[in-house]
Amino acid sequence: MAGIENTLIARYDKNSNHFEILVDPKNGYDFKRGAKKDFANVLAFDEVFKDAKKGERHSPSVIQKEFGTTDVQQVAQKILREGELQLTTEQRRKAVAEKHAQLVALIAKNVMDPRTKTPHPPARIEAALEEARFQVDAFKKPEEELEAAIDAIREIIPVSTEHVKVAVRIPAPYAAKCYGMIKEFGIQKEEWANDGSLLVVVEMPAGVQGAFYDRLNNATAGNAETRRL
Repeated sequence: MAGIENTLIARYDKNSNHFEILVDPKNGYDFKRGAKKDFANVLAFDEVFKDAKKGERHSPSVIQKEFGTTDVQQVAQKILREGELQLTTEQRRKAVAEKHAQLVALIAKNVMDPRTKTPHPPARIEAALEEARFQVDAFKKPEEELEAAIDAIREIIPVSTEHVKVAVRIPAPYAAKCYGMIKEFGIQKEEWANDGSLLVVVEMPAGVQGAFYDRLNNATAGNAETRRL
């Protein structure tokens, strides 16, 4: 089939039927991972196949039965979103490396070493994931793999998913500009005092404590008062 070498195949199985479409390598990959929102210029051929390499097309009746429509654009979007996209070797390498780095950073924010009550260094988490042979999914969000990844490294390094609560008093001159930053970490309670100062209780994963205190001290020139609850 002419031009197939410059496309990627997206595959989708429903009931006993197998469906394939051919997509532009860049646009198809970007749509699959959510970087491209519209479907323009994604589909390389306006066809739904049984076997794209052989050029075997599906009958409209089968497409209608399984998708409720014969509109190729609508069907193709479902196939690409819910099916498997066969990436190039380079695309898969880059996607896995990117998701791996994001997952390591997310784990570091959400767990700590229960022995020292401090976050695990990223290098330690990376080594634990490698030892556990944890396979990062190129198309899943890091948040979707967080729990499984933590379970995988739990047998290798000690991890705690403990959350901490910190009471904070921010003097009036810094209160307004600090509010947005504090909110990022999870405000549980807040109160504006008569003198304009801000009193909050913040709950956060134990692993982000260091970043929280660093940002708080920078934003208030060290004038914030904190107390671990």
